[in-house]
Amino acid sequence: MKIVTFGEIMMRLNPEGYRRFTQADKFEVSYAGGEVNVAVSLANYGMEVSFVTKLPENPLGEAARNAVRHFGVETKDIVWGGPRLGTYFVEKGASQRASKVVYDRAGSSIALAKRTDFDWAKILRGVKWFHFTGITPALGGELPAICLDALEYCKAHKITVSCDLNYRGKLWTRAEAKACMAKLVPYVDVLIANEADAADVFGIVGKGTDVEGGKLDKAGYVSVAEQLVERFGVKKVAITLRTSLSASDNLWAGVLYDAKTREPVFSTEYKLHIVDRVGGGDSFGGGLIYALVTGKNPQAAIDFAVAASALKHSIEHDFNLVSVKEVEALAAGGGTGRIQR
Repeated sequence: MKIVTFGEIMMRLNPEGYRRFTQADKFEVSYAGGEVNVAVSLANYGMEVSFVTKLPENPLGEAARNAVRHFGVETKDIVWGGPRLGTYFVEKGASQRASKVVYDRAGSSIALAKRTDFDWAKILRGVKWFHFTGITPALGGELPAICLDALEYCKAHKITVSCDLNYRGKLWTRAEAKACMAKLVPYVDVLIANEADAADVFGIVGKGTDVEGGKLDKAGYVSVAEQLVERFGVKKVAITLRTSLSASDNLWAGVLYDAKTREPVFSTEYKLHIVDRVGGGDSFGGGLIYALVTGKNPQAAIDFAVAASALKHSIEHDFNLVSVKEVEALAAGGGTGRIQR
């Protein structure tokens, strides 16, 4: 089954280890973005996956493309042109000091893309699954319309669509997000969110939940999923459940709600000691898509997605560089961290 993901890839720059920006005299370079992170996960799981974006026709654009191709992601439908590659800076937090992200992505090639850049009939020919996130339309310009063009084609040709709401307050306001995503989500089959997205974008809050205080109530998240299904007609809702004990230690779980059966299934909860949490939600999305595409039952699907993401939190930079075998071993209870000989 061929899968397409669509969005921005950026150069990520972070100080070595856990240094602060003000301590940095050098930066590590990697490449990342919500949808490309998902594509790399899927390629590592053996899926046929293509990443679509627009990149500047210069060595930095080529480096970003090559970073994706290295993991087996197809890049033939990338559009070339525009002024620049977006960048972002990450200061990894530890203990009680939170991580920080600084964006430098305004005026990037993808942000200035035009509807005429993307021939969706050609790009999506033979594709069975399309994935995007709320970050892509948040970049503004013609991207909301570009996303809608893709979703209308998917709807007309029975292509399954997944979307991670991924609200980013540094890119647009809650009102702007609500107005745009309310037009796009009705085309979505599988909707992914975290503990704050539904509230930030649509004002949907589960009872007994205090996101800032780290208090999660399972029944409240089922209520959120039910409200999303009722409002937008999505077929499945997946919500990640993160309890933040500190920047270094989190509890991590998830729930998958099926609109047809009206049954929620919850994953195992993991206690994470975090190496790098950026890209954690994308690794959940990649794991979920793989699990659903390969026909796993709801319990196995949410277990795989959460286990995949738990492993990502132990890996530097955004890409989740794990195999199906490693994820399934953790999902089956092999999380002791003992040396494999």
